[in-house]
This record gives sequence, structure tokens and C-alpha cells, in this order.
Amino acid sequence: MKKDFKREYFSIPNLMGYFRLLVVPVYLYLYINAKETRDYYIAAAVMAVSFLSDFFDGKIARKFNMITDFGKILDPVADKVTQGAMAISFSFRFPAMVPLLILFLCKEGFMGIMGAYMMKKGYRMDGAQMHGKVCTAVLDVVMLIILMFPEISYTVVNVLVCISMVVMLYSLFQYIKMYRRVWKEQKEKA
Repeated sequence: MKKDFKREYFSIPNLMGYFRLLVVPVYLYLYINAKETRDYYIAAAVMAVSFLSDFFDGKIARKFNMITDFGKILDPVADKVTQGAMAISFSFRFPAMVPLLILFLCKEGFMGIMGAYMMKKGYRMDGAQMHGKVCTAVLDVVMLIILMFPEISYTVVNVLVCISMVVMLYSLFQYIKMYRRVWKEQKEKA
């Protein structure tokens, strides 16, 4: 069955996903070039628009039956690009954010490579695991706190970064264990 190209790639929720990706460089420019607290709030407002579109795209997709296979990929990619952009921007102000950014890139790179490899082998995950959802939620909360409070102290940021890194490492190790188990099961079937 041939997919409707326009419906698959240009549904309203997918357009909102593209918008979120387009907002990332605008946010990065504003945040990295901010000079005053007001400038950081402007960058936060841009990110708030992105968050709102993320909140509504899924609701619209479900309510109006606009869920697409492409949208199932686009939405989490936009989420991770947004998180990565925020970590990059914060690393310009807070040195503790650099190790978090590196860990984030390693974890997401591993997830992307293993996910693509397993899909090629015919294995499909049933969405994010609970530890992955908790990791994303903790990272989102930490990023929002840093974004919403531009005068936050380095000490508080360091504590928040440490919490995020512990949760992220735990999630990464859980995914590694899961992929090892699935890998072994796939080898046994072959």
C-alpha cells in the first residue's frame, strides 16, 4: 500500500516538528550571544514556544488521526536535538555542562546506532523504556531550571548536572543490558 506523501510528511504535527528543528539555531544564537538577564529570558521564550509545539503536536496527531511513521521518528529526533542544543548553549556559561553534553551525545549516539541496527535485524522496541523516560524527564527538568533561572549559581548547576549524569548513566547501562540480551536472542534465532 502506497503512503500518501503529503499526509506522511506534511501533516500538522510533522510541520510542528519541523518548526521545532528550525527554532534550535534561533535559540542557540540568542542564548550564546546573550549579554543581560533579559536576553536569556528572550531565549527562554523562544524555547517555550518550541516546548508548546512539542506538547500540542502529539495531542493533535492523536485527536485528528494524524499519526505517521515518519512522525514517530521526527518527534523524538526533535526532542533530542532540542535537548542537545540546550546542553550546548549551557556549556558556554557553565563548565560542568560539558561532561553532561559529552555523556548525552554518547548515550544518544549509542541509542541511534543500536536502534538502527536492531531495526535492520527486524527487532522493534516498544517505545522508550521506563528508565529512559525518567532520564528524559530529569534532563528536561534540569534544563528548564537552568533556562528559567539565568542567575542560577554554579553550585546549583553542578549539583543538577551530577544528578542528571547519574540518571543518564543508569539509563545507558540499562539500555546496554537490554541490547545485549536482544542481540543474544537474535543470534540464537539465526
